[in-house]
Amino acid sequence: MAEKKPEAYEKKKYNDFGLGEKATSGHYRVINKDGTFNIRKDNVPLLEKINFFHTLVSMSWTKFLIVVLATYFCINILFASIYMLIGVEDLTGIYGTTPFEQFTEAFFFSAQTITTLGYGQVAPTGILTNIVAATESMLGLLGFALATDMVYGRFSKPAAKLKYSKGAVIAPYQDINGFMFRVVNPHGNQLLELEASVALSMLRDNSNLRNFFPLDLERSKVVFLPAAWTIVHPITTESPFYNLSREELMYKDAEIIVTLKAFDDTFSQSVYSRTSYKYSEIEWGAKFVYLMSHHNDGGIAVDISKIDHTENANLNQY
Repeated sequence: MAEKKPEAYEKKKYNDFGLGEKATSGHYRVINKDGTFNIRKDNVPLLEKINFFHTLVSMSWTKFLIVVLATYFCINILFASIYMLIGVEDLTGIYGTTPFEQFTEAFFFSAQTITTLGYGQVAPTGILTNIVAATESMLGLLGFALATDMVYGRFSKPAAKLKYSKGAVIAPYQDINGFMFRVVNPHGNQLLELEASVALSMLRDNSNLRNFFPLDLERSKVVFLPAAWTIVHPITTESPFYNLSREELMYKDAEIIVTLKAFDDTFSQSVYSRTSYKYSEIEWGAKFVYLMSHHNDGGIAVDISKIDHTENANLNQY
């Protein structure tokens, strides 16, 4: 009897950007406007979850400065309390008479010690206070070295800080219509070889699973980005947008996922940028206003403030 041969394996093609069909079920945003993922990881062991370097390098400058200043003051308060517990009689130059005045002088002595500044007014005399001061001085050297490294890491980290239009539009495009949004580089660095990937994510009919449809673009690559780039998906008969109304996009919880790759000429590294547009952020029957104008000296100006400005437009019927 002949053995039955196994059926040929057919590799499934995935277009979900690695987000998964099940993981993105439900009515919520997968990628936030700033490019971060709206996904939380639970039940991660504490030691595996803690990553101080990544957290401090990736957080905003405001939060970073708050963390540094808060850590600086907390450490000085801690060591000032230790000096108070040992006794201010082991510190020369303390002239305060009340506990608050003595604590204040111990705090400033701690600040001078941790920065290895040492004005000389207050100095330790006892063995225990000298040990604490020496320990604090060493911790100060290490702490400021780490802080300097964090600041350097933040400045040296390449990032494509592109500015996207807050909303997208369904606008007339040649004899048909198109899905469009704009992107511009508001900074002085030069981005080269930009490549855009756009996909439409929608719920399946009568299901919580999602389908992902890669969108063909008018142009998916540009060599330079000195001005603005309007990324256009022509809505042809083969487009997943074809014959879809605004209400159907809302019912299917549509989300357009945008990924952009570029080469940063300043850092000589590839950088990436992400964003997304929900169905509620798509304006129908509108087109973007023109951003560029001519200077009297013959140059070209790009008005970044108008990147979100639109005007009414009649859609083509086909």
